[in-house]
Amino acid sequence: MSLQRPDGRVGVLLIALFAVAATHAAPALLDAPFTDHMVVQRDRPIAVWGAAAPGARVDLQLAGHAQRVRANRSGRWQATLPALPAGGPHVLNVASQGRHQRVDDVLIGDVWLCSGQSNMALPVERTLDARAEVAAATHDRIRLLQIPAQDSAVPTQRFADAPQWQPATPDAVRGFSATCYYFARALQRDVDVPMGLINASWNGSRIEAWTRADALHRVDGQAPALVVLDQYAQDPAAALVAWGAQWEQAWQRDSADVRQPWHVDDTGPWQRASPTTAWVAPALADHLGMGWYRTTLQLDAAQAGQPSVLELGRIDELDTTWINGRIVGSSFGAGLARRYVLPAGTLHAGANTLVVNVLNTYREGGLPAEPRALRLADGSRLPLAGPWDYQTVPAAQRMPPTAPWLSSWGMGTLHNGMVAPLAGYRLRGALWYQGESNTFEAGAYAAKLAAYRASLRASFGSALPLLVVQLAGFGPAPLQPEASDWAQLREAQRRVVATDPHAALVVALDIGEHDDLHPANKQAVGQRLARAALHLAYADPAPGSGPVPVHVRRDGNGVRVAFADIENGLVAHGGLSPVGFELCGDTQTSCRYAQARIDGNDVVLAADGAGQATRVRYGWAGSPVITLYDRNGLPAGPFEVPIR
Repeated sequence: MSLQRPDGRVGVLLIALFAVAATHAAPALLDAPFTDHMVVQRDRPIAVWGAAAPGARVDLQLAGHAQRVRANRSGRWQATLPALPAGGPHVLNVASQGRHQRVDDVLIGDVWLCSGQSNMALPVERTLDARAEVAAATHDRIRLLQIPAQDSAVPTQRFADAPQWQPATPDAVRGFSATCYYFARALQRDVDVPMGLINASWNGSRIEAWTRADALHRVDGQAPALVVLDQYAQDPAAALVAWGAQWEQAWQRDSADVRQPWHVDDTGPWQRASPTTAWVAPALADHLGMGWYRTTLQLDAAQAGQPSVLELGRIDELDTTWINGRIVGSSFGAGLARRYVLPAGTLHAGANTLVVNVLNTYREGGLPAEPRALRLADGSRLPLAGPWDYQTVPAAQRMPPTAPWLSSWGMGTLHNGMVAPLAGYRLRGALWYQGESNTFEAGAYAAKLAAYRASLRASFGSALPLLVVQLAGFGPAPLQPEASDWAQLREAQRRVVATDPHAALVVALDIGEHDDLHPANKQAVGQRLARAALHLAYADPAPGSGPVPVHVRRDGNGVRVAFADIENGLVAHGGLSPVGFELCGDTQTSCRYAQARIDGNDVVLAADGAGQATRVRYGWAGSPVITLYDRNGLPAGPFEVPIR
């Protein structure tokens, strides 16, 4: 083969080819997030890390500062460069054994981690005035790093798909977290430095998935699942069996009866399904909660003896599946096709019973009428066409335990895949917008939020500022005082933040939409987050939130609630008297709406039986009507406080 060029420049061509080959053959010296356009935290030592040949020398240069380190026996290296003031752009150069990596357009500023579930993930293109907001998003000093969706049962050091920093342009902002972007845009008006935004969020995720396993061990009741998670990393098949036993024990503990619907001989109360083109059981298409589905498949001895894969199609949203009383798999995700490899001995000649437990928590869901089959090693495919039976489960039993290795509903899985590779990257603070997927266990959320906080600070610093967005309003407005999981979870958020001098709470209750879990007014959320950040992280003396209750006491025949963190006084929007207050005794049925009037920085309450009240609630519903604000437009958040 000849490499002769018409102009005779053979050497230049060879050099270029070898350079291209070397680029593809050798991994990058630097791990993500060290890429062009990155922002590193100002005024703090700068940690940098990556991979090189084992024992190799690594030389770094940034903004006139140099550092030399050696890779360890595994080829990992880490260096610390001196702190730098806000500014740039700079160039980071890294070299080792003839290899060189250059990172251009490095800015020094403030870096924020934005994490949570769908309301944090919601992109700019789905918010109010999206077209104008996207078109106007030209902010070179706001940089975006979108962490790829990645879960893992064990902590990872590197991202499988390395993310790249991008300046805020219309194309980059369009799909980026709106809450995160609007926060930085508002904050930069007062803090004139570059802003680096790291978005690590996942729709529908639970708080446990974002929390390190060592922090979860300190939460009551989590240890058994964490033991199974450790086992899963070594022996997934054995872990599935062990977790299946935990699932079945939890069902028998929490169920109103002692039936075992996964058993072949379970007798009650199954109904024959009448499939449509959309659903196996149309009655469950709009069912929120749990349902059971069952069918049988006839096999001969030759078929039963083959390796096989169970194909269940896309289930909405969590399934746990048994064949002949043996658990064979569990998955989470509305669009995820289920494929379970069946262990030897699962099937037998004759009738084989398939049972699928399905949990649906939001809008239509269940078991759609998709092609399902048992695929055998000989290439044959046996359809699971039915007939199918089903039964529903009372709402009080709607939440089963979930396998600890599931992606967004697991334990530590999203921390391991999306946060652990960032550990040590200096941050100015973190934003957390999550909770909707934990409302079913609101009473346990306070301990889990505290564990998440500890997890975050173990990775990024013990005094890391944490800004928590409280759940927005969702659901119909109440007609009378009611018990509310959403209100209980908001109260857990409030109480955890209230005990932490390095945390702030952002009220979003009044920004919610009663029929949409994802309110579009993320601009207001971003502005309130920026206000809280100014107070918490930049020592701005202005209150970081709206009015906060500080004391509740009896006052004659009524009750007086004293508020702090008020600017320019209290006001009731939409009327002379604030609404949303309740006076309660020790039970839910004792709660009564209270007449309220503003008296300076206090609210005075009166209601029949006020003398027997032991606590005050405000904004206590999924989507309550609240009207108490300060005159700068920030609302008083929901609360439940005892009367002293």
